[in-house]
Amino acid sequence: MAPSRKLTVLCALSLTAAQGALAQHLPDTVTTDVLRVCGDPGNMPFSERKEDGFENKIAAIVADELKVKLRYYWLTQGPGFVRNTLGTGLCDLVIGQAFGSDLVQTTNPYYRSAYTLVTRSGDLDGVKSLDDPRLKGKKIGVIAGTPPVNRMGDLGLVGTMKAYSPYALDPSRKYQTVAAEAVADVASKETDAAVLWGPAAGWLAKQSGVGMTVTPLLKEPERPPMAYRIAMGVRLGENDWKRSLNTVLRKRRADIEKVLREYDVPLLDEDDDKIMEKGER
Repeated sequence: MAPSRKLTVLCALSLTAAQGALAQHLPDTVTTDVLRVCGDPGNMPFSERKEDGFENKIAAIVADELKVKLRYYWLTQGPGFVRNTLGTGLCDLVIGQAFGSDLVQTTNPYYRSAYTLVTRSGDLDGVKSLDDPRLKGKKIGVIAGTPPVNRMGDLGLVGTMKAYSPYALDPSRKYQTVAAEAVADVASKETDAAVLWGPAAGWLAKQSGVGMTVTPLLKEPERPPMAYRIAMGVRLGENDWKRSLNTVLRKRRADIEKVLREYDVPLLDEDDDKIMEKGER
């Protein structure tokens, strides 16, 4: 047998054996020959049907490490998303979930980030916390129901706040997501600032075409929390599948971090409330 042919056969046998070993340890509901991921088809920078989001890139890394094909099942994020995806067996994995979520079993977290203050460059420079007096009377955009709303209420910022509905389903809307609309309003001076989840804010600010400053809110009280660890979500009880994914996350940590940085995700140190510099651990 030619060396190249022999190598091909050995690789195929090794892959088959690896997938067989994986199948022996996973529940019947987990598909072992393909990575079935449920995602939002229009939620950049996280995910998109064209697979341009950073969660799409991370899913591809997981599939590559598992040596299986990647298959998506699309459903708009909103009430019932987990129930109608993982809960029905439609898919086996949701890429971005808050660590410790009650709705799913989460893997080890693969990054930590925070809510941010988005402003036009040159406006409100140096503001690093929501209790800064310079924010009094300013029109600040925020998505209703998110943690910053409570904090802004405590600080008397609600009177001039612009609240966006978290589930704007109007098909005629101009922007793909509510966060994108909030950033566009800052860019056009419709609002003075916005308080948004950092992983969305960093990329959207760069895409706005206007000079923007994105400041992680690291000086806020612990309650309500402004920083969160993000993990992957699997069904409750699928412990072996979770452990398999934890192994992937550990082995491909550098590749995942590279993707997050390419999308301007503010990455926080696990122990200290500070932004991690490139290569810092």
